[in-house]
Amino acid sequence: LFVNFRVVSSVQAMMATVSGIIVVLNCKDVVHDRYWLAVEYVWVVVPYMIYDVYVMYLCHWHKSKDTSEKKHSLASVRSFLEKDRLMVTHHLFILIVLTPVAQYLRGELGDFFVGCIFVAELSTPFVSLGKILMQLKMQDTLLHKVNGILILVTFFLCRILLFPFMYGAYARQVGIPLYMAPFHIPVHCNVANASLIAPQLYWFVLICKKAVRLYGRSPADKNR
Repeated sequence: LFVNFRVVSSVQAMMATVSGIIVVLNCKDVVHDRYWLAVEYVWVVVPYMIYDVYVMYLCHWHKSKDTSEKKHSLASVRSFLEKDRLMVTHHLFILIVLTPVAQYLRGELGDFFVGCIFVAELSTPFVSLGKILMQLKMQDTLLHKVNGILILVTFFLCRILLFPFMYGAYARQVGIPLYMAPFHIPVHCNVANASLIAPQLYWFVLICKKAVRLYGRSPADKNR
């Protein structure tokens, strides 16, 4: 179940990334240009997010040490929500807030930025591979170390620098300095971006701490 879940996540992430790149390349005007994938691929994201939350719950339940909990009991659901509340909140925000905005509320504007958000999924296959390698007890292999570097790079580029990139693209479009871009767009756009980048920054800090532990261990530590 765990490996299958990670494979499905990786496939969806690659599809989202490719879709996002296509949208971005086809939207020269970052505000007004349209491309059909920016709308249609959202209908792939919605069921995937629902599936993702449910499978995360199943994985949590299977790994739970308290075997007395029934699969769909209130106690098991509460335990899952306590452990993965940030990830669940992130998914619900995408489903409840971003999906209506992307499909209806933004009108015919901003396909470029929707494509950028799709590209944020580029780091997911590397994160999934890292989880699989840990599941297979291969965390001390060269592959795991190389994959860890790729996680850091792709996460930083596509989930952190993505937001300055979007603001910069808009600033170039309207001919203003980058630092003025947040003051030229609606407040709710800034709020949405802040809501998206906040958990990314938190997860990036966790990834950096994990990388320090992984690459900072001496051979003697590994053999203990």
